[in-house]
Amino acid sequence: MDTPGFDEMSLSAQSALALRAAELVVELQQRASTDMGSALTALVESAASSVPGAQYAGITICKRGRDIETLAATHRYPVVLDEIQSRYREGPCLSAAWEHHQIRINDLAADDRWPRYRDDAIQQTPIRSIMSFQLFGDRQTMGALNFYAEPANAFDEASVELGLVFATHTALAWNMLRRDEQFRSALASRDTIGQAKGMLMERFQIDAVAAFELLKRLSQDFNIPVIEVAQRLIHADHGAAT
Repeated sequence: MDTPGFDEMSLSAQSALALRAAELVVELQQRASTDMGSALTALVESAASSVPGAQYAGITICKRGRDIETLAATHRYPVVLDEIQSRYREGPCLSAAWEHHQIRINDLAADDRWPRYRDDAIQQTPIRSIMSFQLFGDRQTMGALNFYAEPANAFDEASVELGLVFATHTALAWNMLRRDEQFRSALASRDTIGQAKGMLMERFQIDAVAAFELLKRLSQDFNIPVIEVAQRLIHADHGAAT
């Protein structure tokens, strides 16, 4: 027996499916490890298996003036398509992230919005259907969650609705992971600066305030961040000790 399409489901069944999609992403958020790449890969795998019509998924990140990066992907095709976008600086993922909240391509072969991207994508992959959703964007950095399928017209309104659900929760997961990473980086920086301060206090018989002021003065004189000054001092001390 054929499985009923999204449009044929009852309202309660549709709501239950959307809710389950959100729950899957929340579960991934709760299980997120210190490895951001692994957590995001698990997330896009869940998204690709849950969105109707989707075969592959990926997260595209780009900073202005730099190459595009595939942050996570379920297959090599999303990576190849991002490489094509990076080459020509055009494509649906870039447009979704920089200009629009979402983009849907029903048949790449018949779409003329990004002709150079289209021609290479058709030559190098069997992908014909694409959906891209903006995750976040500012003046310098953008992100998009993308879904791909080989047949044309693979995505319907149900795909768009669930794609939006996953895009929303992916953005939340991304922010959570970034904050966690920044927090760990801040802790590591604090420990490094503390170690450098201790070295200066012992060497010059000064207190903690004077040691930190010395680090800041060195930072200004050499025009490098305080953390880099601390790292260089520690490295130099270890080198002298050996």
